[in-house]
Amino acid sequence: MSRLVALKSRAIVNRQCQLYNGVFSRKLSITRSLAKELYWNDRAVEGEQQFKKILIANRGEIACRVISTCRRLGIKTVAVHSDVDSSSKFVRMADEAHCIGPAPTSKSYLKMDTILDVVRKTGAEAVHPGYGFLSENMEFARRLADIGVVFIGPTSASIKAMGDKIESKRVAAKAKVNMIPGFDGEIKDDDHAVKIANEIGYPVMIKASAGGGGKGLRIAWNDKEARNGFRLSKSEAAASFGDDRMLVEKYIDNPRHIEVQVMCDQHGNAVYLNERECSIQRRNQKVIEEAPSTFIDGETRKKMGEQAIALAKSVNYSSAGTVEFLVDSQRKFYFLEMNTRLQVEHPITECITGIDIVHQMIRAAKGHKLLHAQSDIPVDGWAVECRVYAEDPYKAFGLPSVGRLSRYSEPTHIPYVRCDSGITEGSEISIYYDPMICKLVTYGPSRNDALSTMTKALDSYVIRGVTHNVPLLRDIITEKRFVAGDITTKYLPQIYPNGFQGKSLTDSEQQYLVAIACCVSAKRDLRQKTRISATTPEGELEEAAILPNKWNLQATVGDKSVHVVVELKQNNFKVVFDGKEELQISSVFNLALPVINATINGKPEIFQLISRGQTHIKLQYLGTVYSVDVLDNRYASHLKHMPKKHKVDTSAMVLAPMPGVVKSVSVKVGDMVSEGQELLVLEAMKMQNSLSAGKAGKVKLLNVKEGQTVSADDLLVELE
Repeated sequence: MSRLVALKSRAIVNRQCQLYNGVFSRKLSITRSLAKELYWNDRAVEGEQQFKKILIANRGEIACRVISTCRRLGIKTVAVHSDVDSSSKFVRMADEAHCIGPAPTSKSYLKMDTILDVVRKTGAEAVHPGYGFLSENMEFARRLADIGVVFIGPTSASIKAMGDKIESKRVAAKAKVNMIPGFDGEIKDDDHAVKIANEIGYPVMIKASAGGGGKGLRIAWNDKEARNGFRLSKSEAAASFGDDRMLVEKYIDNPRHIEVQVMCDQHGNAVYLNERECSIQRRNQKVIEEAPSTFIDGETRKKMGEQAIALAKSVNYSSAGTVEFLVDSQRKFYFLEMNTRLQVEHPITECITGIDIVHQMIRAAKGHKLLHAQSDIPVDGWAVECRVYAEDPYKAFGLPSVGRLSRYSEPTHIPYVRCDSGITEGSEISIYYDPMICKLVTYGPSRNDALSTMTKALDSYVIRGVTHNVPLLRDIITEKRFVAGDITTKYLPQIYPNGFQGKSLTDSEQQYLVAIACCVSAKRDLRQKTRISATTPEGELEEAAILPNKWNLQATVGDKSVHVVVELKQNNFKVVFDGKEELQISSVFNLALPVINATINGKPEIFQLISRGQTHIKLQYLGTVYSVDVLDNRYASHLKHMPKKHKVDTSAMVLAPMPGVVKSVSVKVGDMVSEGQELLVLEAMKMQNSLSAGKAGKVKLLNVKEGQTVSADDLLVELE
């Protein structure tokens, strides 16, 4: 049934329902010639009661996301924030805002008493917790209920049953949900972890009972890894969740990570909003998600959805929730956990169902019935989400970066693009919080359409001031296995066994890169000469006489040099390589703008001008930043006389791979260490990272102590 026919039929049946318009507009399917808002399938009874004021107990993009729906519904909002977040986007968006403490989360966003005081003071009728922080804290939900304030989420009893991984497995087993082999209970210590791992059989997954977001989770393939994984994950869990209970279960090799979104009300009604594919992960954290999955057929979708609903109903669940499954190559699926909150990647589900999940959470919390039957939930088109992080993708697929966004522009001018972000130009990415910049979402009638739009969006996304993971995202989106849908949770280490090294350009792509760099050099030369000539009374005449229209250049990328002739004719550059290959490039682009929308031999190509010195030009192309040296051919011959830089040997050094806080130091000056021995543990964005010796030797220099804050590339330890 087409969306147009479906909308007409539903309009007859649901005349008492009001279809709310969304804040993120886009045309739906071009082939259907039907323009609707993103939330075309969202529903509410006209005139139904709603909350007057909601407090958002969160920060960043998810706080902005909740506030946007509240604005649309005419609900007043209250933001709570730490001192370093005082000028953040979400604080400015809210109707009122209150500071709740200093930057560390334990002194602000996790401080229940302070948040409850703000709830009382502002008269907020309900609290939306977003995700993370207190979103799955049953004590917080209970204390809100005690003061007559509604928690926009499940009840504390449901959180207790499903938010705890150990308890949730028992409940899931009773609800007859497919289970992974594992140990039903809490792991006491590392010896116990090793014993259970051997009973289950390696590989095993060691993870925090109260975990989420990949924190407090390690994969172990032997006894040594089980001991180390238990110790690090336990410490990580305590820091992130205030709960260091651990469990061990069988690790399914080459699985897909697929989750099912559910929505339930307080009257026993529940629907599943289809599945999301979340298999592209690094350090067990999701990087790219899509809805629906390329792997799940209709029959499997129905079975997974029905089991997810059965599980939710078994604990009287009300609100939005997500049931996560691991799926093997035969489409057999196994319960992993249930997230009793709004999920980070909920926007892609909204794109293919037309439902505002935040709005339906608010309705359910107010006590209203769901107005959707399962037959009202479509799989309409395809949506892809890239998590854009302030991370260095060349280090372990993404170690955090910090800094201020000196220039920032989201690609929202492109149709079918949605950006959920909590930052603006000038915002600072700090060591205290998750380094997410934006959830970049693209939509299309088909997967190929969504991926094509995502490619263009990533190429046009301007981020300056911090290192970001766009190069990795851009490479994945166009990689042949990903495009074919042939993915598992092992995708990244399989495709990039030596880590991500950046885009490997073909010969023609490298020609395009060099050609644009040379055109940039030529345009800069033209602009400089134009300024000089315009200073004279007869500037225009002199300009015409002195402006060049031909440049003989030498361009170098890496260790490869090429002779390039650039000739300007009307609005086009003719670029000739070594007197042979020729490219025609439109000269209509502005060096003052960061994005260069070029046309090369009639084909559109997107570049970003990162920086331009006198001879050194940095361009972002196909996601990766490249350096091109462009010299006038008259000076190029002198390059051989320039001294070469010698590479520093860092094998005896331990450098900070990211900014963070030193949690523990295991050695002192004079200690003999072996290769691979742990020297210290560095915490960044609540992730524990064990730093080890690259070779055997004696500790010559120790520059840090426990509790010290370090920057990326700081020298921490040096060996003799």
